[in-house]
Amino acid sequence: MNILLAEDQAMVRGALAALLGMEPNFFITQAEDGNQALALLREQSFDVLLTDIEMPGLSGLELAQWLKQRGSTTRVIIITTFGRAGYIRRAIDMGIEGFLLKDAPSEELIQALYRIMDGKRVIDGELALMALGERDPLNDKERRALRLASEGKTTAEIATILCLSDGTVRNYLSDAIAKLHAVNRVDAARIARQKGWI
Repeated sequence: MNILLAEDQAMVRGALAALLGMEPNFFITQAEDGNQALALLREQSFDVLLTDIEMPGLSGLELAQWLKQRGSTTRVIIITTFGRAGYIRRAIDMGIEGFLLKDAPSEELIQALYRIMDGKRVIDGELALMALGERDPLNDKERRALRLASEGKTTAEIATILCLSDGTVRNYLSDAIAKLHAVNRVDAARIARQKGWI
């Protein structure tokens, strides 16, 4: 089983790679952030993407979305410390095959990988219940603009990254602020991050 492990924390990535490397059927490739993971996904095929959510560059959910939009057969397991309802809801809606917390026993992760390769979905029971929480009001473009704003990017920088005009970015941010009943873009980003929507 060819596994791409995308995790920005070097110690966690190393520990997971060592753990998974003990399985004779697992072949691990490591990516230190979302952009490196995307580059690897573009140049070779993997059976599984095992990814964190919050990483520099693309998030784990954005990587999963990229794969799903291309009809890729790569299965996706999100492994995270963040059990936020918004993350889980988006993952389930996207058809992600697995969602586990990092503090789950290591044997659970290995079993999950085998079960997912058998065509099953593995979502931690508590996380599945959390996903029944409130719906994410943001659309994908608002979410991306707000995420970049939360990283301290200016409107002009966001426009360049997303290949949009400054005015369009301002509209997306204004819409996000209104939908979240926020005071400004910083407040909107804080609310959205707390709920797992960005």
